[in-house]
Amino acid sequence: MTHRIQICFLFVLLIFFMCSIPAGARMDGLTALSAVDRTALKNAVNDPTTGILVTDDLGRVLFSQNPDTPRVPASILKILTSLAALEHWGPEYRFTTQAGFDSRSHTLHVRGTGDPLFVSEVIQDVCGQMANAFDLQEIKKIVIDQGYFAPDITIPGTGQSLNPYDATTGALCANFNTLHFVRDAATNAFLSAEPQTPLLKQFEQTIKETGLNKGRILLEKEVRPLYPGLLTAYFLKELGVTVTGIVETGSFPDSGSTFSGSVSVKALTLASPWTLEEVVKKLLQYSNNFIANQVMLALGAHVHGPPATLDKGVQVLTRTAAGLPGWDTAAIAEGSGLSRKNRVTPAQMGTLLMAFMPHHTLMPFTGTQYYKTGTLTGIRTRAGYFVGTDQRLYPFVIMK
Repeated sequence: MTHRIQICFLFVLLIFFMCSIPAGARMDGLTALSAVDRTALKNAVNDPTTGILVTDDLGRVLFSQNPDTPRVPASILKILTSLAALEHWGPEYRFTTQAGFDSRSHTLHVRGTGDPLFVSEVIQDVCGQMANAFDLQEIKKIVIDQGYFAPDITIPGTGQSLNPYDATTGALCANFNTLHFVRDAATNAFLSAEPQTPLLKQFEQTIKETGLNKGRILLEKEVRPLYPGLLTAYFLKELGVTVTGIVETGSFPDSGSTFSGSVSVKALTLASPWTLEEVVKKLLQYSNNFIANQVMLALGAHVHGPPATLDKGVQVLTRTAAGLPGWDTAAIAEGSGLSRKNRVTPAQMGTLLMAFMPHHTLMPFTGTQYYKTGTLTGIRTRAGYFVGTDQRLYPFVIMK
């Protein structure tokens, strides 16, 4: 296409856009978008099957194409999960983990409540807090309570591979239930790819069997519930605590039990170093499926009571969606966008973006756009906010 034809095409397209803008908004409508953003819209319009919606910051439609056709949203569904969490918990909420130590049996109990960012540096800090609060000298057993989540929750859209995208959820999950490793060229040995995370010897054979020299893999199912305890044992030993015996799963004693009433036992609530607002920012920036569904499940348990289940989490998302105009026909199967059973229209995404606007800075930013992308095989979506030359936000949705 020649340069002259390109200019003519863009001019005609711009006229087409402007004719669809309400009279009162024409001067500050799509003309306020950067040339880059107008080109992106032009490219999307080239495919007549693509669903497109652009509005101004008052929700007035500036341009639409197939706005009411239900589509698979892929990862832009994470915006709904983020909104639900922020509305129910508030941006300053912090996930918590409970710990208790029985000095008679030298048993350390740890109970998770769904913290999606229970990663090595957090576990190391938690170990320091427990060592100080409980004056730990010797531990003969570590018991991990996973009961806040129902066992064997299956998220629609996940597979059975060791790929991190298939990561499973749980009440207490260390490092997203994954191992990150590299092979050292000099020694031909496997090492942790993260300086803050030890590569425990019991996982070396699992890594070898992958045939990979580096990467991140999902832990085998039977060891996932124990991994937080194994890392806890490692970091406590680093602090000089003698740790013997086993790591196992079990119940955290109830508040009315002998456990809490015994003078030999101390209890501690440990708050995440990250606020929910920071968790959501990481969720949207890295499009982390594990974080999204972990948040959804924990939210379901918070609203409907433990244990967390897929149905409870989806109920909360559905209820949040029901409060948005036009979302009565949407289909929601989980919280990350992995499932093709999710169905949302561009118009519905537009009303979601209006509701999420106060939190738009939690999205990745390119210079002219705050955005979230979605990708599945044969599916490409993008939703967010154009920043106009007038510094107003223009919500947009592209689904193909």
